[in-house]
Amino acid sequence: MPRVFVSGCFDLLHSGHVAFLKSAAEYGELHVCIGSDATIHALKKRWTVNDQNERKYMLEALSCVHAVHIGSGSGQMDFVPEFERVKPDFLVVNTDGHAEAKAELCKQHGARYIVLERTPHAGLKARSTTALREESSIPFRLDLAGGWLDQPYVSKHHPGSVLTISIEPTHAFNDRSGMSSSTRRRAIELWRTHLPDGDREQQARILFSYENPPGTVEVSGSQDSIGIVFPGLNRLHYEGGYWPTRIESVLDDDVLNFIEKHLHLVPLGPSQEGFNVLSATSIDAAGAKALASAAADCWHAIMAKDIVAFGNAFRRSFDAQVAMFPSMVDDGIRATITKHAPNALGWKLSGAGGGGYLVLVREEPLDEAMQLTIRRGDL
Repeated sequence: MPRVFVSGCFDLLHSGHVAFLKSAAEYGELHVCIGSDATIHALKKRWTVNDQNERKYMLEALSCVHAVHIGSGSGQMDFVPEFERVKPDFLVVNTDGHAEAKAELCKQHGARYIVLERTPHAGLKARSTTALREESSIPFRLDLAGGWLDQPYVSKHHPGSVLTISIEPTHAFNDRSGMSSSTRRRAIELWRTHLPDGDREQQARILFSYENPPGTVEVSGSQDSIGIVFPGLNRLHYEGGYWPTRIESVLDDDVLNFIEKHLHLVPLGPSQEGFNVLSATSIDAAGAKALASAAADCWHAIMAKDIVAFGNAFRRSFDAQVAMFPSMVDDGIRATITKHAPNALGWKLSGAGGGGYLVLVREEPLDEAMQLTIRRGDL
């Protein structure tokens, strides 16, 4: 009988886990590898509710599960030793758990790689551990172009805009993945489950100040707090200060549908501990101007719903970022870009790079990629 392998945390076991495991078991004898308590704490900076022995016991009680293993490796690929021991015919993940490193592992060992959509059992709600922990509707944020211009040490060389979109929390985005998860945690500390009613710019300023108290050395850019608090698409214009001189917002459904349709996120895994994007920077007026120009062109392309111009400006913005911050990419990220570039119109990394997500502008959907839901209004 074929052997099937899945990995994960499986804390707070819920119907979404069971639906995923039953779907995976349709491919053969199901082996589940759970992250150890120590590994999960190192990755997520928190302890699980249920320790590894209890998680193992609960999974072993499911009729669809043949065996449960505790990962003896470390990091996102902590399951590799168990994978090599089981020698599975299939490695099954959901869209949130996809990573190029997993696909490459299967290629090396002759296993088939399967990416499943999150599909709840008929009549049940979609569930995720993140949602159960927080039951929070506070959004994430993705910057589309111009990122870094919200830092005064960049925009002092040339003014320009950062384009952001506010993202509904429909996926369990990884920490350190460029989706502003750290700023979102600060928002949850302030407001628990929902953004408050009231003046959006005031809320964004409160969140920015809360995340960057007096004495902060490396100030998080204000695009993070604004991108979370302001719904839709936003254009933030910076002229050498921490706060933009103006904010333009777009909630037009046709524009937002255009963005949602053509953006596709390929998971790369979180940036590594100790990652320093500020090493070997080369920031000057020419670089800041190139970034500002690309962001402006990206804005106009989106407004015109011109997919070719959007992809071109999107890529140029990323190229301008990397020219000033070369540590954003490494050989593994370059290889992933090379793999997807022939079928994409543009690409960039989420956030400051080093991992996270490769964001593609494409005409057609991509099975292994995630698509986003942009927040339309107050939550």
